[in-house]
Amino acid sequence: MKKHRMLIGGQWVEPASGAWFESVNPFTAAPWALVPRGGKDDVDRAVAAAKAAFYDGEWRKLTATARGALLRRLGDIIAAEAPALAEIETTDNGKLIAEMRGQLNYVPQWFHYFGGLADKIEGRVIPIDKPGVFNFTREEPLGVVAAITPWNSPLLLAAWKLAPALAAGNTVVWKPSEFSSVSALVFGELFERAGFPPGVVNIVTGYGNEVGEPLITHGDVAKIAFTGGDRTGEHVYQLAARGIKRITLELGGKSANIVFDDADLDEAVKGVVSGIFAATGQTCIAGSRALIHRPIHEKFVERLLALARTARMGNPLDAATQVGPITTRPQYEKVLDYIRIAKDEGAVCRLGGTPANRPECGSGWFVEPTIFTGVQPGMRIAQEEVFGPVLSIIPFDTEEEAVRIANGTVYGLAAGVWTTSIRRALTMSERLEAGTVWVNTYRAVSYMSPFGGYKRSGIGRESGIEAIREYLQTKSVWIDIAGNAPNPFVMR
Repeated sequence: MKKHRMLIGGQWVEPASGAWFESVNPFTAAPWALVPRGGKDDVDRAVAAAKAAFYDGEWRKLTATARGALLRRLGDIIAAEAPALAEIETTDNGKLIAEMRGQLNYVPQWFHYFGGLADKIEGRVIPIDKPGVFNFTREEPLGVVAAITPWNSPLLLAAWKLAPALAAGNTVVWKPSEFSSVSALVFGELFERAGFPPGVVNIVTGYGNEVGEPLITHGDVAKIAFTGGDRTGEHVYQLAARGIKRITLELGGKSANIVFDDADLDEAVKGVVSGIFAATGQTCIAGSRALIHRPIHEKFVERLLALARTARMGNPLDAATQVGPITTRPQYEKVLDYIRIAKDEGAVCRLGGTPANRPECGSGWFVEPTIFTGVQPGMRIAQEEVFGPVLSIIPFDTEEEAVRIANGTVYGLAAGVWTTSIRRALTMSERLEAGTVWVNTYRAVSYMSPFGGYKRSGIGRESGIEAIREYLQTKSVWIDIAGNAPNPFVMR
């Protein structure tokens, strides 16, 4: 197994503890790489390097145009390395090679887009109401940003943070998930190749309590950008609040995929399958609740079952595989626990509901694609995020009922609507409490469009022009041009 090192201040270093831990391949359930077990000392070194790069290094001297050129160069390098990076990600987290190739081929666009946006950050001149004063604003970087990323789409979700943070002129300390750190460490090599000054991007690997918490609470970290579960996000929010830090949280979801009786049923069936069984359901935007108009409920369920039964499980490195393993052993057990809970609550298991013991699944952590009917909106399986290939089907009679059920959770990350009515499409997209609403499609994202959640699904937005504003602060500048000072004891 290869023993990796961390990136701090432009150097590849061993952890201060001298300890490593194993990264496990979810398909084989066997370790395949050694990852540095960082700690507070490593965080301190990384933040010091990022702070020095922000205040004293070459990075601060670069024009915004030059920063943008570096980001675009990085995007080109990522594009060339995409096949190798995709294979590493699939080996490390078990997601399909077809999906990882698609993601890694798309990741460069975030660096190209925000590279182009870097020198479009503009303040404004304000026609202030005070005579003899010139007033204008500047948009300035925050400083050191902590980027904390999850295990399900490591490099894609890192790009959502790194690209706007760097375009805005910040420096970064990146903590990837302990379950999928290898691709981040390999990705780190690309920054030097692109010409980024030392310390602009630092990578510290390890566990949440040993690396994440010291990073979040560090006095020199100005902002935290976090993607993960809402319980962990709540803890991150509380820690950040102690330091009055800026924060972006992209958290969980219990998204509703709503199918009306006027929908194209074949397309809607594919959309529902895509929403829950793609990525083995391990995505925050998973359409884990299918709300089906009662007039088509039985017909739709039969078509859905027929398609879901054809899903090919197996080695995620095989391009023909459609459903891969659960990424971690704890998550595998959690998914199976939720299946048991659903059965105990009275939901009817129409498909799957068990570990997958097919020969093609090897020794990995596989769960059969699972579909429940007879689900009531208040059941735990319909309220809590499972993060696995488990679908709850809930019938509805009216638009009002569909909206009420869809909005009836603590989450609000995404929703899908399947209809041929433009009136219904517009009405539902307005009434659904979700940061993203897809109509007659699902799981579409772009570097150009903002992404984030309502309610407990998060704070702030990633991607699109909105994202760069999350990494900037506004300064108001006042210049007296009259030369006639008013009464110094009275506010001007």
